[in-house]
Amino acid sequence: MNVGPGIRRRRRALELTLAEVARRAEVSVPFLSQVENDRSRPSMNSLQRIADALDTTAVELLAAAEPPRPVDVVRAAEKPAMADGARPLVRGEQRLHALEFTGDHDWERVFRHAGDEVMYVADGSIETEVDDTHYVLERGDTLYCAAGLAHRWRPLEPGTRVLVVGVAAR
Repeated sequence: MNVGPGIRRRRRALELTLAEVARRAEVSVPFLSQVENDRSRPSMNSLQRIADALDTTAVELLAAAEPPRPVDVVRAAEKPAMADGARPLVRGEQRLHALEFTGDHDWERVFRHAGDEVMYVADGSIETEVDDTHYVLERGDTLYCAAGLAHRWRPLEPGTRVLVVGVAAR
């Protein structure tokens, strides 16, 4: 997935320099340049910081990377879009967004989306916090989070795999 051109388009539309976005996102200018030119894949954490600096979301940047498709098959063997193993399960700009996360996830980052979201634990277990209430989810558990609720999560064991499906508000 070529997320770089979408980042560049968004940055230019906001009339921001590479240096300004890099400073806001707390990444280096060379790294951001490499991402924009598709010579480096950011981690989901880096992409989220870049999205914050561009006043958008990582999901929107991923969605802008490819045009909508009426039918699409994403194969398990396809290379993850992000350096940390996160990969989109639905490609293109769609109302439905789905990502698969493996590995670590930034517990410090709190999310608040304009659309509803569902998290499904495919393997392992996670700790979640939604509006200051903690939940532990194990393999096969699902958490629904209504639009606008503050939430965060992290894996509790190695090999955890989480599917996050969200519906964009339009």
